[in-house]
Amino acid sequence: MNSYKADLHTHTVLSPCGSLEMGPQNIIKRCKEEKIEILGITDHNSTRNCKAVEDLAKSNDILILKGAEITTKEEIHCLAFFEKDDELFDFQKYLEEHLPMVKNDVNKFGYQVVVDKNENILAQEDKLLITALDVSLIQVEKKVHSLDGLFIPAHIDRKSYSIISQLGFIPTGLEIDALELSKYASRKEFLEKNNYLADYSFIQSSDAHFLENIGDAYTSFQVLDKSFHEVKLALKAINGRKVLIS
Repeated sequence: MNSYKADLHTHTVLSPCGSLEMGPQNIIKRCKEEKIEILGITDHNSTRNCKAVEDLAKSNDILILKGAEITTKEEIHCLAFFEKDDELFDFQKYLEEHLPMVKNDVNKFGYQVVVDKNENILAQEDKLLITALDVSLIQVEKKVHSLDGLFIPAHIDRKSYSIISQLGFIPTGLEIDALELSKYASRKEFLEKNNYLADYSFIQSSDAHFLENIGDAYTSFQVLDKSFHEVKLALKAINGRKVLIS
């Protein structure tokens, strides 16, 4: 098996809370500095900058997991990732259909910019992307898995915008590929208080909105190669593959 350093929760200039330095070129440069070999692009309720980062990452031998950080109706944050472009496109349409028309206030929330790999501005998103969708956690999970994606409740140790803070439990019947801890959490300490979750796979990520935070927390993937398929197998601990966090 090979070991790859992964940060699966990173925002770009498309997220209103993301620094305007978080363009594809700066992100990839920072990944090279931090030896990040698998990177998740997870802007709030949009996938529109995933391809720009992926286009640049290919020549730098970095695997991009293309997805988004979704805010469900219950105000739960979840990560979703897709292997194929048509799956990503279908999910983007789903997000656009279910994101309410709340106009972004640039002065209050910041710019939401769609760019190409050279960081040329292609568009600005008018809808406020940090607004909650009008669909539930379970509805989002079902949609993600209908497109053969990965579904990961985000930063579940946080006291806001997490599945535990909002619901107090993991709903029966919810299909989860992994659970994410924030960079502030210890898996050991978290499970001492939540040992009923011990059988789940865990990842840990930076949730970076600024360049200097990329790689603040990371997951080691023990896999045969850098591919979406191998990541999926590692999260299920199949045939010796596994994920490791602190």
